[in-house]
Amino acid sequence: MDNFDVRESEAQLQHIRELPLTPSDQYGPLFFHVQSAHIFQDSKSFPDMDPIEEPAVIVSAYEREKHQPGFDLKAFVGDHFTINSPSVSKSDRSSPRSLLTHVHALWDELYREPRKQRIDSSLLALPNPYVVPGGRFDEIYYWDSYFTMLGLGQSGRNGLVRSMLNNIASLIAQYGHVPNGNRTYYLSRSQPPWFAKMVQLVAEMDGDRVYAGYLPQLKREYEYWMNGEAGLPPGEACRRVVRLKDGTLLNRYWDDRATPRDESWREDVGTARRTFARDSGDLWRNLRAGAESGWDFSSRWFEDGQTLGSIETASLLPVDLNCLLFDLECTLAHACGVVGDATNAENFVRRSINRANAIRNYLWDPSLQAFGDYHFARRELTHRLTVATAYPLYMGVATRDQANRVSSTLRSELLREGGLAITLNRTGQQWDFPNGWAPMQYIAVQGLRRYGYRDLACSIAARWIRTNLTYYQHTGLLLTFP
Repeated sequence: MDNFDVRESEAQLQHIRELPLTPSDQYGPLFFHVQSAHIFQDSKSFPDMDPIEEPAVIVSAYEREKHQPGFDLKAFVGDHFTINSPSVSKSDRSSPRSLLTHVHALWDELYREPRKQRIDSSLLALPNPYVVPGGRFDEIYYWDSYFTMLGLGQSGRNGLVRSMLNNIASLIAQYGHVPNGNRTYYLSRSQPPWFAKMVQLVAEMDGDRVYAGYLPQLKREYEYWMNGEAGLPPGEACRRVVRLKDGTLLNRYWDDRATPRDESWREDVGTARRTFARDSGDLWRNLRAGAESGWDFSSRWFEDGQTLGSIETASLLPVDLNCLLFDLECTLAHACGVVGDATNAENFVRRSINRANAIRNYLWDPSLQAFGDYHFARRELTHRLTVATAYPLYMGVATRDQANRVSSTLRSELLREGGLAITLNRTGQQWDFPNGWAPMQYIAVQGLRRYGYRDLACSIAARWIRTNLTYYQHTGLLLTFP
């Protein structure tokens, strides 16, 4: 096994120090007491609350009162914080309506007006209206937002599509990257980088001038993912960049913190207790990296293929991430061409070609007849089949022969009555068998169409739509598993 060094520079530590404080930073022992006492069923509830007073005042009050007879922690929280209830759908279920009408109506329910930034709130202000997933998720999420924008476009809400793009661009301008979601506790990581695809979507509406307008943010997004590249020796990794022994550059998921996640504090602490033989910081870093992947969680990231405690996300070079960065490099090449910057356009073309070759060479798994993830320290593929194998087709990276083999593998291994299963492993994790997720159905369908496998693409789409329609007819909701 190769010894890959992970370099955590002073610049990285300084970056963490410069980020807004998270609730666990602000409230310290109070935060840990609330989370460990389980006074809220959801670990996300407390980090999302807005304080009624300045955090320092609340912490001082807690220190004075916590040892007093009859101290009631839940009452204390209620006295000092605004408890935000999850949004509840206002749809009239008593009046049957078509699925399409239901989807169009949901945008108004999930619509949020911008609000001013409060330095004591975990919510990061956005300058324009936006759409949230709903329920306990009352903030935007990075890669979800692209698929939301696709839906908004189909509903004729192009103004809101532009607003969503501007919000994402504003996060890059302010923080240097797109956080997992617009909460302070998400700032130490990102999510799959779909910003380039968002720019492409709006450019289809408004023309190439869009590329020129968002070129600064496209460059900053790329700099974030490639931070640490300069001077990185072969066989070393720094943040999200890995340079292999032969000099090839590829990327991984990462998080700048190695602590329990604020929004899943109790769960992460519990995982560490059950995995007592492993360094807790390493475990938490890998859980956070798994959250950055958007696949939180999946046996795809598990060394033993079954248990969360064996998660090793930060040791892997994922096929989906590198395909998305290939697309970002292509988009940057086009955007630089639009503004007449031939030198940088050529540079990004060269980078995209190098990455495409690396994906085809390092991330193709002959034993699976599919694309997979590469364990860079062990210099071997993980041999874990997932629907992420469709990404190189979606982005046009796969060779014709590879695409043919992937199509056969999708049909024979992952195709089910309700669509494509995410993996073949039944672990109880939400990104594992037998579950299916809408973005992955879309990516597979579009990728197969791109290479001419229209029959399989139509079959997947029809199965997935039928699953959604059947569930909606029985429940009035959209929540599906094949």
